[in-house]
Parts: sequence; structure tokens; C-alpha cells
Amino acid sequence: MSEELNPEAVAQRTDEFRQRFERVRSEIGRVIVGQKEIVEQVLVALFAGGHCLLEGVPGLGKTLLVRTLSQVLDLRFGRIQFTPDLMPADIIGTKIVMEDDRGRRAFEFQRGPIFAQMILADEINRATPKTQSALLEAMQEGSITVGGEMHRLEQPFLVMATQNPLEMDGTYPLPEAQLDRFFFKVLVRFPSREDLAYVLDRTVGSAEASPERIMDGEEILSWRRFVRDVVVAPHVKDYAIRVVLATHPASDYASAETRRVVRYGSSPRGLQSIVLAAKIYALLAGRYHVGFEDIRRAAHPVLRHRILLAFEGEAEGVSTDGIVDRILEEIPAEIRET
Repeated sequence: MSEELNPEAVAQRTDEFRQRFERVRSEIGRVIVGQKEIVEQVLVALFAGGHCLLEGVPGLGKTLLVRTLSQVLDLRFGRIQFTPDLMPADIIGTKIVMEDDRGRRAFEFQRGPIFAQMILADEINRATPKTQSALLEAMQEGSITVGGEMHRLEQPFLVMATQNPLEMDGTYPLPEAQLDRFFFKVLVRFPSREDLAYVLDRTVGSAEASPERIMDGEEILSWRRFVRDVVVAPHVKDYAIRVVLATHPASDYASAETRRVVRYGSSPRGLQSIVLAAKIYALLAGRYHVGFEDIRRAAHPVLRHRILLAFEGEAEGVSTDGIVDRILEEIPAEIRET
């Protein structure tokens, strides 16, 4: 990247990224009340090129957030309502027999709702694991294969999935392979007293907020390329590596608690996600290099869904966020040579 040789250009581009990020966040805030941290995490996943899983009870505005985001970013929006009877072909499409004007018949691929740029996978854990798995290739490769023929998806492509907590009736746990493809898992919590009052003012009156378009797909792709060039020093990379290794019970960096309550830790994809998210947090702080605090800031939304609890952990009601908390407390930022 040529800007690496020009500190002034890099500083200017970094400042521009912060301004554009804040502009998008502010426009979403015209519709979404409160939830500033949630909106920020969703935007971090967007600019990192990752998919996002939003978890919360019904009625907290998860669907509205995704729809508003697609309007602000001028991306083609597609919604898939996941239900127990949904089939994979209902998502990706299927080949059907078509007849032309001369009466000749041939198979023609009819595209499913996955062929959009921003996909709302609404209540994704209400569908069976077989149907959930129909998203795997699209989320990882940005393509769909039907009948041996590959179809590329238009970029930027982003899956924003909502799910209800697993203890609610009529839900299925997401397969581990699919969970790992979500860049962030964002917990959507119940609004505060002040935010609830603001929600009433916004929603029971006659005024209706209409978000403006702030950014388009080409600009998003440009910022994604810029994000990947942010500098990460070797000792900061090593810190991120040790944090991820500490989630594995068989690792030398694992604590006694992790060895007892964790069955499997994060995949290498989790490490990649932490570093990518940290690059964006660094830019938001006005830096073109990643610091230890950026790694720590990215750890919870990246790792909370990539830690699989053992029976002891599930029986004791251990939270993966709590495990990440203790990992960040115990793993030193820098290793001092003795």
C-alpha cells in the first residue's frame, strides 16, 4: 500500500474512516434508540468483512437494526424467516424445468433469497441444523453451488442473523461449524428506563424516522482493504495468540478453570477475527497500529460463541464471557524475559 510510505496520507485516511464510521452510526441512531455498543459492534463486523450473530429475546429491535443498516449502506436487502419447516432450497434456490417459446424444456436455476447483499437470517435457531447449514458455503466462500454449478454472490455480502436464547421453546442450537463462521456474537440486552421512555416517544407518535443513505458497497469494500493494512506489531500478535490458546484446555496457557469447564476452545478463525476487529478499534482510536487494549476490546464478541463448554461447565452455568474475563486477567500483555 502506497500510503504506508506517507504518514500524512495515512493519518488523513484514518481520520476519514473515523468520520465515516461515526456518520453511519449516527444515522442508524436516528432509528435505533440506545444500543450504541451493539451498533458499534455490528459496524465493526461489517468493515472487517465478517458476519454477525445477534442474540436477544424478541422485541428488542434486532430486525429493525439490520433493515436500517441496509438502508443506510444502500445494500440490497434480503430477509429469510427461519422456521422448523424451512428447507435448504428455500434459501439458496433450486433448478426447475422451464419451457421456451418453441416448447423445448431445460433446467433453469431460480435464485433464492440468499442472493442479496445484506441477508437478515431472522430467528435462525428456529430452523433445523440441516437448513441452517445451507448458509455455510455462502458465509465462508461468498458463493453458492447448485447441481455442480457455482454462483458467485455480489460483494459486499453480509449475513446478519438473529436468534433467541437457546433456553426458549422451539429453538435448535447452531452447529459449531456455522457458529465459527460468525465474526461476532453480539448480545442485545434489554433497554434501560431512559431508553424505554425514548422508544415510546419515537414509536407511538406520528413522526417516523427515515434513515438516509450514507455509504455504498464500493466504499465499504474500499474501507475493508484499508483496514487490512493497519499495522500489528509482533508482540501484539503474540498476545492475541496467547489469548486464543488460553481458551483450549490442553494448552500450556490454559488455567485450571479452563481445563475443568471447557471442552474445546477457539479455532484459528477466532484469532483472525480478533486481530481484524482490533485493527478497526485502533482506527477508531485514531491509531494506525494495533495495541493491547484493542485485542482486549475485541475478545468478548469474538470468543464468546467459539468456546464450547464441557459437561461440568454447563452443569455449573458457567458463562463463556466469564471465562474470557479471567483469560484477559491472567494472560500478561507482554512476556518478560528472565
